[in-house]
Amino acid sequence: MSASVDLGRLPRTVSVEQQDGRTVLRYIDQRLLPGELKEVVTADWLQIVDAIKVLGVRGAPAIGVAGAAACAVWAADPATSMDDFDDAMERIANARPTAVNLRWAVERACAAAREAGAIDAARQGDRAPLAQVLFQEAVAISREDEAANRAMGAYGAELIEPGSRMLTHCNAGSLATSFYGTALGVIYAAAEQGKIAHVYADETRPLGQGARLTSWELAQAGVPVTVICDNMSASLMAAGKVDAVVVGADRITRNGDTANKIGTYGVAVLAKHHGIPFYVAAPTSTVDLSLADGSLIPIEERSADEVLPQSIPGVRVWNPAFDVTPADLITAIITERGVFAPADLAAGLGE
Repeated sequence: MSASVDLGRLPRTVSVEQQDGRTVLRYIDQRLLPGELKEVVTADWLQIVDAIKVLGVRGAPAIGVAGAAACAVWAADPATSMDDFDDAMERIANARPTAVNLRWAVERACAAAREAGAIDAARQGDRAPLAQVLFQEAVAISREDEAANRAMGAYGAELIEPGSRMLTHCNAGSLATSFYGTALGVIYAAAEQGKIAHVYADETRPLGQGARLTSWELAQAGVPVTVICDNMSASLMAAGKVDAVVVGADRITRNGDTANKIGTYGVAVLAKHHGIPFYVAAPTSTVDLSLADGSLIPIEERSADEVLPQSIPGVRVWNPAFDVTPADLITAIITERGVFAPADLAAGLGE
């Protein structure tokens, strides 16, 4: 590892634990960064759902872990009723619509419980096996996420040339995962190999995930970083100061179209125009083979006050949280199972 890179300074964003006989989720409230690093510990499944909705927990892999944790917390809560099990699981899975990892994690956890007979046992009055299976599955999802991120980082670092100046959009770092990161995982792995000269972090309007989160964690890890406004990336590329772009994803369809934070599509168009490689890094849990292309991805629309804190009479606000980057603008998709051309992704993952 390069002496200048210290990943030990990065906090664990989400952690599923058992304390005093209770299942809890420990998470970093990302709304408060970079001003305050606050850790929240909760045994309230509704608080976890709310944290996902209000972006206290954000990032596709991280909300997948949080969603699985919410299932386990619900099952361990004696105040909940099995009569409400299906509705509660659906409520958790629907906390945010675009990132497929959330529903994937909830469905995986419930499938494990069903296969173990724990749901039937709980309906007959014995809740303990259900709570334990869901807890174990949430922990497994968290551990597998970090392992996938590190594998992605290793694959992605092979694509990065020494001395590279990277550009990234939004936050697809350790803060968006259980630990290490997807797009920033690639940057961290390359930085450990001494390949990263500098990283430019798009501000990422309207909530500033790049300015607040990406810049903070890169600085914590000792990776040189400069924040730019979203509308500055074109000039930066034209000046020859960007060698490659790497971003994360919230959902990838069968043809390789990719949904990510709003503004990603524009960065991809600019990269294509300037002949700059545009990489997407995401775990296979983000790939949704049930959708043929990006036009079918549900796009979350958020509150107007995120864009215009003080409303103006007669003025409307359109605030989609994500956009879709067509597959033909993507150089390669980096997963924990290897690097794929977008058109080869489905076959490569054994569709």
